[in-house]
Amino acid sequence: MKYTIKTKGLMCGHCEATVEGALFKVAGVTGAEADHDTNTVEVECGANVTPEQLSAAVDGAGDAYEALSVSAE
Repeated sequence: MKYTIKTKGLMCGHCEATVEGALFKVAGVTGAEADHDTNTVEVECGANVTPEQLSAAVDGAGDAYEALSVSAE
């Protein structure tokens, strides 16, 4: 599955790495690429991963980050 997460709070490469790292901790996530210019994260994962898990991972990455929406591609 592929998802696009619209986020709030990505401002630099360090922010991208923090959110990507949090997403990789979700079992089943095989790819995560954050882009602070567009405030989005492209995620590749197994079918067992839910949008709620991805949203919670972004929100849990730190106080500065928030998942606004998660949409399947």
